[in-house]
Amino acid sequence: MLWQDSSDDSRSSEDDLDELLLEFMFPQQNDANYPRINLQDIPDIQCEAMFRFPKGDMERLRDALQLPANYICSQGTIATGMEALMILLRRLAYPNRWSDLVPVFGRTVSELSLIFNKIMDDIYDRFHHLLDSLDLVWLDPEAFAEAVHEKGAPLTGCWGFIDGTPRPIARPVRNQRIMFSGHKRTHCLKFQSVQAPNGMIAHMFGPIEGRRHDAFMLGVSGLSAKLRRFVQPNGEPYVIYGDPAYGITQNIIAPFRQAHLTDDEQEFNTRMSRVRTSVEWGFGKICQNFAYLDFKKNLKILLQPVGKYYLVACILINCHTCLYGSQTTTYFSLEPPPLETYLSNL
Repeated sequence: MLWQDSSDDSRSSEDDLDELLLEFMFPQQNDANYPRINLQDIPDIQCEAMFRFPKGDMERLRDALQLPANYICSQGTIATGMEALMILLRRLAYPNRWSDLVPVFGRTVSELSLIFNKIMDDIYDRFHHLLDSLDLVWLDPEAFAEAVHEKGAPLTGCWGFIDGTPRPIARPVRNQRIMFSGHKRTHCLKFQSVQAPNGMIAHMFGPIEGRRHDAFMLGVSGLSAKLRRFVQPNGEPYVIYGDPAYGITQNIIAPFRQAHLTDDEQEFNTRMSRVRTSVEWGFGKICQNFAYLDFKKNLKILLQPVGKYYLVACILINCHTCLYGSQTTTYFSLEPPPLETYLSNL
């Protein structure tokens, strides 16, 4: 066994693997005769609870993602683009076992797993660049900096906020120290996010090993070089604001951290901290809507592409923000881009 969990109910974390193995060996055991799911038969309220998107926007999301008419899996299973999207969203929405979803979708465990991974790979391959690059048509540092300043920030050129987040995972048996964060006291993967005041995740880097520091993550991400192209009309650089771990560079500002701060320095830290909380709202929205990513016992890095799960969830959360806004968009009174503009980046 590659993984173990110290909790009393660790057995449940192996359920999905056991189900897939049983179906591979005895396919007739999971051949349940349930009807295939039909979006039109699902009540509006139930649709949003199951997939995190209201029924009326599911087709718009499918079209904006440019999903194919059909996905064909490696062993010949065929699923429509809409069915695959529903399987993806439902799997991420809540930490169900695959067997729990068999009666929902009328698919066997192995088919559900294959379809889920097929659409996951497709969305990641075609859209992960939206998280890698800051060359985004909707990114307006002038408007963003003005909105941040109007909310009380002393900086006039701050257009976004940077922070790192550890995403807990199951404890690996092999090389577990690499993934252990001494600061958070947990095994995890780390990601670095830049949150824009319109509620969008402008940049997401990761994953890297949980033992790494935020400053190391900043260095290997190459973000500093990407930020240099943002310059104010007066020639001063636009900046993003982070916690003390990031220090101060040309395009990144951090709080004052001397032992004894002046009144002005303390006031600066307080006012910037007040607006910086928006980056935490962004992280919270991901796990609030996609609780599967917050269930560490079923996130096993040598058996699953856990980092890819999180990055695809970030893309989908940006899609959600485009359609419905977020706490951050309301706080700064900035509208996110239209869904089609975000995904096409045109």
